[in-house]
Amino acid sequence: MQIIERENADNPDEWWDRFRELLDEENEWPTRYTFKFIAPAAHVDELKSVFGDHSLKVRASSKGNYLSVTAHLRVTSSDEVVTVYQEAGAIEGVIAL
Repeated sequence: MQIIERENADNPDEWWDRFRELLDEENEWPTRYTFKFIAPAAHVDELKSVFGDHSLKVRASSKGNYLSVTAHLRVTSSDEVVTVYQEAGAIEGVIAL
């Protein structure tokens, strides 16, 4: 998958539109998509709620201040992928990998 830099987009909508295009070019829907995030320990429950009942792999950093969260979801469109990233991105301190 190509990397696009968010800072180069004139506005956030354009960035998300380009990301959707790249997802559609690289994937056949439905597909199993891997999401990876880093979250402050204090906000990991909020991040987990984005994924509902789906199974997650959670690992603590060496000091336990941050947690990495990995989810493998079956998604049917680039819109579903974008929705997860947008919901997770609204949580304080969460970083998408």
